[in-house]
Amino acid sequence: MKHLTALVLALAAGSALAHNCPNEMKAIDAKMPSVKLSNEHAAKVKELRAEGEAAHKAGKHDESMKALGEAKKLLGI
Repeated sequence: MKHLTALVLALAAGSALAHNCPNEMKAIDAKMPSVKLSNEHAAKVKELRAEGEAAHKAGKHDESMKALGEAKKLLGI
């Protein structure tokens, strides 16, 4: 029974992360216009954001959150 409970909780956590990817993308999109970045950093943020979206669509939510987290770090959020 303990294993079943752990499995259910793990799946629920994964599902929660899956639904958070779009919120992370929205936060990045909202912040981009108001932040002054070098061309190099802006390109990196856009690359990471696109990577995160592609990973999300492929169901790779851990990868998505990692890329989106790096983008947010560059934006200071």
